[in-house]
This record gives sequence, structure tokens and C-alpha cells, in this order.
Amino acid sequence: MYAIMFVLDDPNQLDKILEAWENVGISGVTIIESTGIHRRAIQKQRIPMRFQFTPLAVGIEEGNITLLTVVPNEEVIQKCEAATESIVGDLNDPDTGILFAWSLDFVKGVPNDPRLA
Repeated sequence: MYAIMFVLDDPNQLDKILEAWENVGISGVTIIESTGIHRRAIQKQRIPMRFQFTPLAVGIEEGNITLLTVVPNEEVIQKCEAATESIVGDLNDPDTGILFAWSLDFVKGVPNDPRLA
């Protein structure tokens, strides 16, 4: 078994990514709202407004979306990579995201999905 983590740069592409992952057989995905150090630094540089009538509408920059899933083999990782890049473009390009996977020594609680066998 392997874990896949993908940090999606553009949250507006989330539904397309989830659909593409489902099409390659990935059905269970944990979705986490996240941000990186670069975006955090930009937010800290902003000068706060003394009077702000719409606090959520002014000066807010969207963060990232981090996706986590567990898959049975490297073939599914490769399919996931291809599906992801079909939406965001080459992950080596800036402002697309970062995808990585690692092997798991122990997994419990992940149902067997015959589509992924």
C-alpha cells in the first residue's frame, strides 16, 4: 500500500481533480484546506486596515487544498499522476501543485476496492 499526497495550488480545480481521481479508481480522499510558507509570508506583509466593514472580502488570498489517499500499488500512483497533470498541467511548472507518494508499512481501516486490485 502507498499513500499519495497532493497539494493543489488552485482550489478552483478541486472538483475536476476529484473526478479524475475517481475515474482512475481512487474513491477515498481526505481533503484539507492548507497554506504554504510563501502565501503566509505574503499575508504577513499586508498592512492591516483600521476600519474594515467587510472583513472576509478584503485582503484574503486563497490557500491550497491538500488531498490524501491510500492506494494499493505504484500503477495507481502513476494513473493518479497522469490524471492530475491532465488538469493542472505539468507538475514541474510553477503554480500547479506538488504530488508525492510513499510506501506504507502498516495500514488498517482502508476497505479493499476491487477496482484497484
